[in-house]
Amino acid sequence: MDIKEDIKSLAHSYFDYVVQLRRFLHQHPELSKQETHTSDFICKELDKFQGVSYKRNIAGYGICGFVSGKTDNGKCVALRADMDALPICETTSSPFKSQNDGVMHACGHDVHIATLLGAIRILSELRDRFEGRVMFIFQPSEEEYPGGAIEMIKAGIFATTKPSAIFSFHTTPEMDCGKIGLKAGNYMASTDEFYIIIKGRGGHGAMPNLNIDPIIVASHIVIALQTIVSRNADPSLPTTITIGNFITEGGRTNVTPSVVKLEGIIRTFDDDWRQEAHKLIKRISEDTAAAFGAEADVFIDNGYPALFNDEQLTATTKALAVEFLGTDNVLDLNVRMTAEDFAYFAKEIPACYFRLGTRKGNEPITNLHSSDFDVDERSMEYGMGLEAFLAIDALQ
Repeated sequence: MDIKEDIKSLAHSYFDYVVQLRRFLHQHPELSKQETHTSDFICKELDKFQGVSYKRNIAGYGICGFVSGKTDNGKCVALRADMDALPICETTSSPFKSQNDGVMHACGHDVHIATLLGAIRILSELRDRFEGRVMFIFQPSEEEYPGGAIEMIKAGIFATTKPSAIFSFHTTPEMDCGKIGLKAGNYMASTDEFYIIIKGRGGHGAMPNLNIDPIIVASHIVIALQTIVSRNADPSLPTTITIGNFITEGGRTNVTPSVVKLEGIIRTFDDDWRQEAHKLIKRISEDTAAAFGAEADVFIDNGYPALFNDEQLTATTKALAVEFLGTDNVLDLNVRMTAEDFAYFAKEIPACYFRLGTRKGNEPITNLHSSDFDVDERSMEYGMGLEAFLAIDALQ
């Protein structure tokens, strides 16, 4: 049999193994920067594989290592999975639901870990069938800024060996199990958070003429910020500004507060426009507040950059996915306004980040970051096989 059929056969035979891994991880989720037991679990599995070496506790609880082929010809490609869970209380009736109250793998990172471990096991089994090395990265803290990707890069994971390509994927409940989707070029948005404190003058609600009402000021700022998208952004460049929190301090039915806090996000794809939008947020907030006699303090926290999929690598990945999964199971995707710190890896190395379908038949979709999130576990068989196939092909 050719390498593709061997990989498919091994993926099928290891399916029950990765299901057990995923279910254990799902029962024992850990938040960002707390992935100590998750890291221990991964390392215990890696110790079972032949031709595998690794280092742990990188940038916290990160793990980076290699599956070595029959010879080291200097070539290297990378596969990455994220490790952390979310502060969500699981509401499913699953027999392997989270045992850590208030913490849940509601974004599928348990699937990512188990799938990559399955791919590493396949590559270990086939190590005499390829030359070079496959780097694997288990990354902590994807869900919490500044993110584990940039911290692992700063810690030097590419200092001595820089892969020629890096692959990763994300579970996608809107897409049927057995399918993948991908998009070349700009794929996922940059994400920045802004925090605005509006300072007015509180007082009795029945005497508004004596007050400077920060609620009124904040309301005008909320509306005015929407014009950044509608009147300043290039209509061909996706941009989103969302206020997620509107908080008053000390107000009640008959009390005008002195302070209101606004918290929100801006997401887009162009770095120059991103910085211009930051200036607009600050100017509009400060000037609007001043017009009412109030003050606005604005802080903008730069988050993850936009994720760019290398054009050539993504085209090759698509062709290989068609070969491995079939034409009908490989979909072209549009841009997403969600964000991913894998974007930092993509700034260092030609990257392809794709989506793995995890929908369970015709059951209702359970969205990412929801308390009832679930996946069709069969997706991991396709995922680990495809990852191994992509890595070996990229080394040839």
